[in-house]
Amino acid sequence: MWESVIGLEIHVQLNTKSKIFSPASTNFGAPQNTQACAIDLGMPGVLPVLNEEAVIMAIKFGIAVGSEILDNSIFARKNYFYPDLPKGYQISQYEIPIVSGGAMEIIINGKSKIIHLTRAHLEEDAGKSIHDLYPNESAIDLNRAGTPLIEIVSEPEMENAEEAVQYLKNIHSLVRYLGISDGNMQEGSFRCDANISLKKKGSTTLGTRAEIKNINSFKYVESAINHEIERQAAILDRGDSVVQETRLYDPSKDETRSMRSKVEANDYRYFPDPDLLPVSISQELIEEIKSNMPELPSAKKTRFINQYGLSEYDTIILVSDRELSEYFENILKDSDLNPKMTANWIITEVLALAKKTYLSVKDYPVSSEDLKYLLSNVTNETISSKQAKDVFERMWDNKENPRDIIENEGMKQISDVDELNKIVDNIIKNNYKSVEEYQSGKDKLLGFFVGQVMKETQGQGNPKIINQLLKEKLKK
Repeated sequence: MWESVIGLEIHVQLNTKSKIFSPASTNFGAPQNTQACAIDLGMPGVLPVLNEEAVIMAIKFGIAVGSEILDNSIFARKNYFYPDLPKGYQISQYEIPIVSGGAMEIIINGKSKIIHLTRAHLEEDAGKSIHDLYPNESAIDLNRAGTPLIEIVSEPEMENAEEAVQYLKNIHSLVRYLGISDGNMQEGSFRCDANISLKKKGSTTLGTRAEIKNINSFKYVESAINHEIERQAAILDRGDSVVQETRLYDPSKDETRSMRSKVEANDYRYFPDPDLLPVSISQELIEEIKSNMPELPSAKKTRFINQYGLSEYDTIILVSDRELSEYFENILKDSDLNPKMTANWIITEVLALAKKTYLSVKDYPVSSEDLKYLLSNVTNETISSKQAKDVFERMWDNKENPRDIIENEGMKQISDVDELNKIVDNIIKNNYKSVEEYQSGKDKLLGFFVGQVMKETQGQGNPKIINQLLKEKLKK
């Protein structure tokens, strides 16, 4: 009966060393209220000065999503009163943003869908309200005040939580590829507001929307949207009307709750900031930025499929993170390793341990060079795949050198055909009843013979050669 309509407003903290209008530091983790200067606080007599690097980063994003970069954009004052907004207004962009339009492709169940962007504009962040330091009181930390953001606003074109999360992940991957943000959701560098409404199936008239503020994980975005869809559907099913409001998502209770009534743009009384000139951007600057753009995820995906013969599934995983894709290519560099085998190892072994130990690529205890050495030893059959997995776990857990592990543990496979022949002949000779059963059709007994040979070689026999020898010798 109902169809959901979803739009996202994504707030991306830019990777600048100083704030958007002041020289104060943007480093995360400093003691409260030690990184807010007089400009951030709006003290009398101070004037904001625009951070050029923030402008360049916004242009990079616009180029990457095919937006129009406006040659003149204007900063405005967005007026509202909240404890963590020291000036009583936020400097943002309203009528003329720096980035207009653009699009992002998402892939859901193998099908492509284009999500269009309305705009991406520069603005300063507010401070942070802290509610759990003192009983019955709230504290304010203004370290974030003035931190540069781009707010990326989508058209309301997503139909469910799955599409919204995939779109969010694609934007997250893109800003990290561009190097304009670290995308750290735990630290608040990447968060979003979700606008959700329901309409009757087939109708073109949008319903009343509710906005869920400041969601900072992919899992919470999915849960918040699904809960909000259920909440609104229940309201409409009983014949009531959805209230236009701002809500918060509580992950501990898996529910959204009302925060305040939703205000319209005119309630913020936007007007051009009198202390800031219009931002003039030349075509020469845009072309210079274009010429220095990194390889973007979509282009890398196509190249990985064509160059390495990888499946789309493997490629999507590898290119989802710029550092992971570089880790993969560093392993293949100057080696004869099979790309598919290398991709499988990263996806099944490396990412499994990374997820278990909560480590990002830059913190992996196993370097790409050490993993290259390990996989090379599997390829040349010095060690087996099973042995390699054991070695890899020791490398990850203890930061041990693969050369030392293989050498000290005597792990090198026995691949000498003559030596293995003698062992296989002896096993067959001593298990003649099992040989007769195998030759009568009990093919599963091959595993028994392989196990006996591996036992005799103390697990160091080359399984591939052992299988070949046994199959030949056990023929009728």
